[in-house]
Amino acid sequence: MIFLTRLTDFTWKQIKCCLFPAIIFCALGITKFFPLPFITRYDLLLLICLLTQILLIRYGFETFDELKVIMLFHLIGLGLEIYKVQMGSWSYPGSGFAILFGVPLYSGFMYASVASYICRAFKEFQLRLENWPNSFLAVGICLLIYANFFTHHFLPDIRYILIAFVLLLFARTHVYFTVSQKELKMPLSLAFLLIAFFIYLAENIASFFGAWSYPEQLAAWHPVHIGKITSWFLLIIISIIIVAQLKKIKTAGLFSSTKYKSRKSTDFLLK
Repeated sequence: MIFLTRLTDFTWKQIKCCLFPAIIFCALGITKFFPLPFITRYDLLLLICLLTQILLIRYGFETFDELKVIMLFHLIGLGLEIYKVQMGSWSYPGSGFAILFGVPLYSGFMYASVASYICRAFKEFQLRLENWPNSFLAVGICLLIYANFFTHHFLPDIRYILIAFVLLLFARTHVYFTVSQKELKMPLSLAFLLIAFFIYLAENIASFFGAWSYPEQLAAWHPVHIGKITSWFLLIIISIIIVAQLKKIKTAGLFSSTKYKSRKSTDFLLK
């Protein structure tokens, strides 16, 4: 009974955390099968994303501080999308007016929705990080990971070296989360992997709905190569490091060097 109670609470909190991504996926599915004749699909998706963001702020689901973080991810994601499309990694075969260098502007919101999930998870699960590594090293690996997404097209791909360094850097780092008033913990690297796996599943759904297409999917859709999980693993590390470092600046209580902190230490909501 205790297990079912905790599982129900965990699932409900995850649903609330996934609100923004879920709306985007629903919009992708609906616009694929029920297009509107008076507006292009990509432009309609952008309007839906903008309206969703406005409503999330209007009804207090997200704060203005969190909006700054989410918009930062929008810009980071859009920059990566523009570069990858120019390099032929994937494409957006549809048409629209709100397109920049071959990339529809709604695409940045797919990255922003990941940031929305992370920000919401910190609040819903009262996340607390133990043994967070040196900030210089954390930010440094973050920059190297992002740079590798660009440089591997003309320099050796060092993603596996970066993954090994991440596992070493965060070997002692744990994330504490609260479910049904019970604080649990797991290794942060495992959390990275689990989130990356579920984003990989989401990517398959998104590409099936035509959010974008890899070169091998242009003739007919098929599942994204399983190796893409490594890309999402690294990308989610960037996401969590950015959010966590900003929260470290806002609230020192999020981070602890000891095994236990009082409940007061989890009161780190961004205002």
